[in-house]
Amino acid sequence: MVRKSATPAEPAVLLVISLGGGLGALLRYAIGVWWPAQPRSIPWSTLVINVLGCFAIGILMVLITEVWVAHRFLRPFLGVGVLGGFTTFSTYALEVRRLFESGAALEALGYLGGSVVTGLAAVVLGMSMARWATGTARRK
Repeated sequence: MVRKSATPAEPAVLLVISLGGGLGALLRYAIGVWWPAQPRSIPWSTLVINVLGCFAIGILMVLITEVWVAHRFLRPFLGVGVLGGFTTFSTYALEVRRLFESGAALEALGYLGGSVVTGLAAVVLGMSMARWATGTARRK
C-alpha cells in the first residue's frame, strides 16, 4: 500500500501545521511560566522541553516510517507543528548568549554542549524504545 504524502503548500497541510504549532507553543509557554529560568543558571525548562521534543520525534519517526501507514497529516501536525512549536532552538541560542553575557561562561558552555548531546541521545533513545516496544528491527 502506497501512502499519499501531504503536499507542503496544500492549504490543509498549512492548517494542521498551524494548529499543531499553536498547541506546541502553548505547552512550551506554560512550562516556562511554571518553571522559569533563574539568572546565571542553566535554563532547565528549555533544556527539558528540547530533550523531550527530541525523544518524541525519535518515537514519532519510527512509528510513521517503520510501523504504521500514517495519515498524511500526522507528520505535519505532530512533527512540524506540535513538536516544532514545542521545542525551541532560538530560545536556546538566546539563553546561551544571556549566560555568556552575565558572566556564567561555564554554565553557558555546559548548556551549549549538553543540549546538543542530550538532544541527540534522546532521539536515539526514542527511536530505540519505539523499535523495542513495537518489535520492529532497525532498517539497514
